[in-house]
Amino acid sequence: MRVTLSLRGDYAVRAMLALAEHERDASGGGDAAAPLLNAGRIATAMRIPQRFVAHVLSDLGRAGLVVGSPGRNGGYRLAIPADQVDLLQIVDAAEPKGIKARCVLRGIPCDPTGRCAVHDAFSGATSALRAELARTSLAGLVGGLR
Repeated sequence: MRVTLSLRGDYAVRAMLALAEHERDASGGGDAAAPLLNAGRIATAMRIPQRFVAHVLSDLGRAGLVVGSPGRNGGYRLAIPADQVDLLQIVDAAEPKGIKARCVLRGIPCDPTGRCAVHDAFSGATSALRAELARTSLAGLVGGLR
């Protein structure tokens, strides 16, 4: 069994890692706001196709995770400290919304009155995955980079 993200979710995680690492390196552990990191540098550093970077950063901005500044010297930075951002926030910002869960056995959306035999097991696994993502901070992930 594989747990995977859409490309958009994958790129969102990568972009947030790039911004958090840039912030850590620029601040040297201090509280000063990190200089902006432009989309091109994010794309290059994290191997994200240039044409997707703006879309992903827009998703993250709408979720309140990044702040962008337009213009020649513009770029992006984290809107909140990396230790206050978890993987679930990032994934939820980028993954498609409004898709009903499909029944594992029947291939149609689940409903409370017609659950299949494995519904509760898969529902529990999904809840456990979301809980684990919520426990995983961006700062903790960046601490493991180098």
